[in-house]
Amino acid sequence: MQMYVNYYTRELMNEGDNPPIGIVLCADKSDAIVKYTLSENDTQIFASKYMTHIPSEEEFKRELRLDDYKKKDDLPE
Repeated sequence: MQMYVNYYTRELMNEGDNPPIGIVLCADKSDAIVKYTLSENDTQIFASKYMTHIPSEEEFKRELRLDDYKKKDDLPE
């Protein structure tokens, strides 16, 4: 993973781009995969869980708080 991130940084980034990140997707937690994927000098590592099912429309609305926003069609002209 680090090789790909370093390659992208050195060869493909444009001026003003944010630093690239690598994402490892696993079905199960594996400390070994994380240990050998990351370089020794990484100081900020972020981990998260993801769902293996597609949320319902209502779950998406709650997560995105869509009820707090008005549709463009509902706004006065």
